[in-house]
Amino acid sequence: MISINDKAPEGAGSDKKDMTPEEILEQALGSKPPEIRTMALFGDVDEEKSLDLIIGLLSLTEFTGKEAPYDPIKFYISTYGGSADEMFSIYDMMSILKSQCEIHTVGLGKVMSAGTLLLAAGTKGKRQIGRHCRVMIHAVAAGSAGELHNIENEVKSIKHIQELYINALSRETQMTKRMIQKLLDRRVNVYLTAEEAVEYGIADIIIN
Repeated sequence: MISINDKAPEGAGSDKKDMTPEEILEQALGSKPPEIRTMALFGDVDEEKSLDLIIGLLSLTEFTGKEAPYDPIKFYISTYGGSADEMFSIYDMMSILKSQCEIHTVGLGKVMSAGTLLLAAGTKGKRQIGRHCRVMIHAVAAGSAGELHNIENEVKSIKHIQELYINALSRETQMTKRMIQKLLDRRVNVYLTAEEAVEYGIADIIIN
């Protein structure tokens, strides 16, 4: 039995106030706690979420103090879509980081429009989708008003963005550019089941 007059072992607890919470937990457990490497996109793909996701992805790689290759990142996605520009900013960052670590994408509930490319952009063989998740592909949409020259310029820009989307989706899936173009030419929202998403190479594994 230890009384209040007993002297503690030298160094025991003397420097805990200078330790970080992670170091204290590591000392208590006898090993380093696992690093949480999970990201999530729930809701519209907009500038704010794009910024949060890119900062998060960088914090799990560049700012860890470790060297590549890094442990895999799990990226949950549930979205109706959003900005094409922000989609491409997230997509480009994922493409850069995939050379340093695997990104395991997981589609839940709905993965539509911009979200479809992000799901497909995960590391091949590690892209999961919920059995009841709906996937949707459609043509790039935009509205414009004003002078004729501005409208013509906007139409040209929209066509360019759609071409980029087709090229990227073809690169990440088993669909050819012609197949994707035929889907977009329907001029309607094209919905896919989880099974069809796997068949088209948008995902690899259906979560039971």
